[in-house]
Formats: sequence, structure tokens, C-alpha cells
Amino acid sequence: MNAAPPDAASAAGGGGLARFAPAARWLRGYAPSNLRLDLVAGITLAAYLLPAGLGDASLANLPVEAGLYACLFSGLVFWAFCSSQQTSITVTSAISLLVGASLGDLAGGDPTRFWALATCTALMVGAMSLVAYLLRAGSLVNFVSETVLVGFKSGVALYLASTQLPKLFGFGGSHGGDFWSRMHHFFTSLGSTNATALGLGLAALAALALGKRFLPSRPVAFFVVVIGIGVSAYAGLVDYGVKMLGDVPQGLPALGLPAVRASDLNELLPLAMACFLLAAVETAAIGRMFAQKHGYRLDSNQEFLALAAANLASGLGRGYPVSGGMSQSLVNESAGARTPLSGLVAAVIILVVVLFFSGLLRDLPQPVLAAIVLFAVTGLFKLSALKRLWRFNRGEFLVALAALMGVLGSGLLRGVLIGVVLSILMLLRRGSTPHTAELGRVPGTDFFADLLRHPENERQPDVLVFRVDASLLYFNVDYVRDRFEEALAARGPGIRLVVFFLGTTPNVDLAGADLVEELRHACGKRGMSFRLAEARGNVREALLRSGFGAEGTEVAAHQTVAQVIDAWRAGERAGG
Repeated sequence: MNAAPPDAASAAGGGGLARFAPAARWLRGYAPSNLRLDLVAGITLAAYLLPAGLGDASLANLPVEAGLYACLFSGLVFWAFCSSQQTSITVTSAISLLVGASLGDLAGGDPTRFWALATCTALMVGAMSLVAYLLRAGSLVNFVSETVLVGFKSGVALYLASTQLPKLFGFGGSHGGDFWSRMHHFFTSLGSTNATALGLGLAALAALALGKRFLPSRPVAFFVVVIGIGVSAYAGLVDYGVKMLGDVPQGLPALGLPAVRASDLNELLPLAMACFLLAAVETAAIGRMFAQKHGYRLDSNQEFLALAAANLASGLGRGYPVSGGMSQSLVNESAGARTPLSGLVAAVIILVVVLFFSGLLRDLPQPVLAAIVLFAVTGLFKLSALKRLWRFNRGEFLVALAALMGVLGSGLLRGVLIGVVLSILMLLRRGSTPHTAELGRVPGTDFFADLLRHPENERQPDVLVFRVDASLLYFNVDYVRDRFEEALAARGPGIRLVVFFLGTTPNVDLAGADLVEELRHACGKRGMSFRLAEARGNVREALLRSGFGAEGTEVAAHQTVAQVIDAWRAGERAGG
């Protein structure tokens, strides 16, 4: 039996600390039968987080221990605040590369300052997440479309590959530059390939691929790391020119605020906003996926608070920005996690490694680490998703392609911003060009439906019935006016009544109300009557507040198109 879902307090009462930390309520009903499953899942998750943390820290151009600190401190707090039962908090490839590609100039070549700026970025992401929680902005993450994310993630995967291929082949990579310059450097340096390093890296990739195929729920990456360290120590790979990870400090770092200047905060703001956006969207997407699969409700606002706590803890512990990780969360869920307690178990195991066993990581070969990163990013590039977009809608495919090329040509930070702008433009385009239709009577009924979709519907010879399938707002009234005029012109001079159907118009603002009044006046000047049908209560109230009907025009409730037409014809007969 599973523990109660993290949102169960809404039904059970709950208050005080439980309002902010869901763990305070679900722990009270924790089923002992879940403990073994959560322990196994936590151990498996830790075995996956350790090599992933090391690899992602190298992507961020930070010492590898920064990745361990970030996973450790964020994991110690995230579980208590999240509403998702399976989401794992971690450093991610996308955010790591974003940090690594953005801080070089600001740090001025000083590694210590670079680390301090990365830590400060985590604190800023935590502060932004806290503000989002207080503003209850959970729905805002939905404004970044999945279409843009498909393109962005695919671009990130290719960019990541360009940074890791030189390490896999055993020669130095390009310092800075976009995807194209990095790939140019890679191809022109192939003559410097270290055969031993390449063989070791390819063997690691093969082991990871076979593990995913035959042992999908096992920490194969952890065993690859262990075997890589063993082979390095036994065969003396350093003598063959294979680069090692190097010393990893043992013990915990000094906790506290990073040594940065006040002016740095303004410089870090774009990076922090980009990291926050990625973290919010990715964490919410992962949480929604598991909530739907396991039948519980995800609280998007609560996830903001969990992200805030995790990033603040990571920043104070000399880590860098963290997020929900897709592959890590899938490992956690597939290993049998029933509650967020598995995340705490994983964090405690990482703590033990940092305190007592970090020295064992010194002999980890760089090609093995590169193989782990390369294998992880294959999950970001989804050719099937791009093909699906191509089949579904060429316009959405082009948007995804633009986001992909933005990452490759302009870098991750600008790629994120391009993705945000594209999402907003897509939203505005859809909102500003709503679907409109002329309606006709369904034969044998009093129901009116779209004539274009159903040509068999009957046109009333002297009546135009016009519908807008959206709210009437300031940014779409010009488009609606043009479509109305086109529909009216297409019918010719015989129209005596225009019925504006508002049953699919949930809201109108002042500009929308003014448009309805403008159309009424325009029809009156042409000798046509103008009526409304099926206007909702809030729409009627908005029209009346705007002054519509001040000259006696009725804004009646619950009148269907057929009733409006019948009433008009009856009035015409009575007047004639």
C-alpha cells in the first residue's frame, strides 16, 4: 500500500508546518511496507547521481566536488517540500552547460571567482523560486511550449556532445565558441586522438548502452565508474596519456554566502533567470508526468517552494543551480520509489561518500566521465519528437528548429531567451488570430454549426450567423473585425439580420465590447438588424457596463440562434 499522496492534506485537514512542507503530513501516514522500496530506490538513485554529478560539474567548468555538494545539500531538503513522489533533484546537463558557458568572461579566468559566481547563481534561482511560490505562479511554467522545449533540448544535446567528444578522443577541447566552432576544432584535431583513451571511452559507452538495454533499472553508470577506476589503477593508464579526474577534496565545504560583489548580481540576473526558467519547466514537467501515471495531484506552486529550498541549500553549500532531473527521476521511479523519502536516502549516501570515500574518485579516467555525459544527453535529443512535430504541424516544427539553431548558433543563454520569446510569440499569434466561422442550421434541428466544416448545413437566405471561438480582447479585435467583414461581403447584399453568436466567447474586455458595439452600428447603417445569441453572464455584464444596449438593444440571456431568428422574424411580421 502506498503512502498517502503528498497533496492529501487538502482532504485530511493539515496545517501549520504541513502547509509548507508536505513531508510533515505524509510521514504521519507512512506505510512501513514502503520503507524497503524507498531504501532500495534511494541506494540506486545515489549510484546514478554520483557519476552524473561529477560529469555535470565538469560541464559547468567547476571542480567535480561542486556537483557532489549541489546534489548533497539540495537532496537533503527537496524531499521535505516537494509534492511529487518520484521527482529527483540534481544538477542537470542543460543548466550545467548554461552555467559553464556564461560565467567565463565575468570570472576573468579566476576559478575561485567562477565558483563563487556559480554558487551565487544558485542562491538567486532559489530567491526567484521563492518569489514565484509567494505569487502562486505555478501556471506560468505552462507558457513555455513543449514545441520550444523539444527544439531547445535537442540543441542542448548537440552542444553537450561537442564539448565531450574531445575528452572521449583523448585531446583538449576548444575553449569557448559555439557548436560550429567546437565541432570544427574536433574534426581538425582528430589526428591527435589517443587510441587508449578512445578505446576506454567506447568501451564505457558500450557498457552503458548494454546496461540500458538489459538492466534498465540498475545503476550501470555507477559500476562503469567503479570499473573505470579499477582499470586505471591496475593498468597505469596515466602512463598511456589518459587524463584522470584528479583529486576530489574529502569532507564538507565551509557553509555560507559566496564572496561576490553587489554589482555581480545585476550581471548574473540573465543567467539566473534562464536557470530558473529551465528548472521550473523541467521540474513541473517531470512532476506532472509522474502524477498522471500514479494518480495523484501535483501542486505546481509547491514545486516552486521545493526548488527554492533546494537551490538555497545548494548555494549555501557551495553547489550551483539544481533542478528536477528527468533521467534521475526515471531511475528513482523505476527502482520502486514510493515517496520522496528515497531522495533523502540518496542524499545521505552521497554525504557518506563526500565524508569518507571521495579520494577513491581521483583515478576516474576522463574518457569514462565523458562517456557517461554523452550517454546521458542522448535522452535530450529526440528525433522522434521532431518527426512528430513535422507530421503534426510544419509551423510548430519550424519553431522547434529555430530554438534548436538558436542554441547551436548563439549559445545556451541566448538559446533559452530565444525559446522564451518564441513561446510568447506563439501564444500571442494563437490568441490574436482566433478561429471564426459562419454558422448554418443543421438539417432537421434548431442547432447551428460551422458551415465550412459541414457544408450540408443550411444557410438562412437573409441571415448571417457569425461565431468567434475565443475571448474578444484588445489584441484580436482587428482580426475579428476583418473576418466579420469578409463573411458579410461573401454573402452579398441580401442580408437583413446578423446574429453574433457568443456561446464560444468566454470573456470580453473593453476593446471587445467596443467591437461588438461598432459592428452593431455598422450593420444598422447598412439597414441590417444586429442581435446577440447565447452570451454568457459575465459577457452580458461586461457589454452592459461598456454601454452596449444603451439605445434599447437587448442583451438577452440564454437565447439560442434559432430563438433569436424566430423572434426577429416574428417582430418583422408584426411590424409589417
